[in-house]
Amino acid sequence: MQVALVTGASSGIGEATARLLAARGWLCVLVGRREERVRALAEQLGGEAEVCDVSDRAAVDALAARVLARHPRLDLLLNNAGIPARTTFVDDNPERIEDVMRTNYFGSVWCLRAFLPGLGAGSHVVNVVSVAGTVSLGSAGPYAASKHAQLAFSRSTSVDLRKRGIRVHTVNPGFVATEGFPQSELVANPLLRRIVIGPDHVARHIVRVLGRGPSETTVPRWYRVGTVFQALAPNLLARILSR
Repeated sequence: MQVALVTGASSGIGEATARLLAARGWLCVLVGRREERVRALAEQLGGEAEVCDVSDRAAVDALAARVLARHPRLDLLLNNAGIPARTTFVDDNPERIEDVMRTNYFGSVWCLRAFLPGLGAGSHVVNVVSVAGTVSLGSAGPYAASKHAQLAFSRSTSVDLRKRGIRVHTVNPGFVATEGFPQSELVANPLLRRIVIGPDHVARHIVRVLGRGPSETTVPRWYRVGTVFQALAPNLLARILSR
């Protein structure tokens, strides 16, 4: 039986992916901060529940020790845990800026380092990053910065771990309506709601990329237009957004 460790599993993309993997016969170790939610989901899926805040390096190390004692080999590490910060560097408080960086970026770093002894040739690491990691918007600066950092981490480790036969997949979703990221303003707009997808859409994409070699993908694919636009014309995009 293949074993997957899923962070941020209590709702959204993490929950949807865990359900899909369990339906395909995977044993899922579900990690989240909300104990009741992860334990209830683990019971439904026949998996295991672990409570952990991935922003806490010591807590992640303790988590890895517990899990690897039960499962010395992991077939998938899904770094999905993340928190929103839809505000600017000027307006937000310093603690919030630090929190979003510790969770969205360092959480992935600490999990990979802690669980690396359980990952071997043929294992997968999926880092759920974001289109926000490729396009910076002033209205979500701290969040975008955390995702830019996570994107660089994912790309770098893809090169490093390829030598070990470990496949790193970077998944960059666009706007996804979840409990933590409700996308309320977009969903309320009859025109803009079309650019919002659900967590199931991303979950199906994640399961598909497991059949590939190391990869970086965007879901939906057409979101890459913004990525290319900023890469080729960053000054023009900045002028447009500032208006």
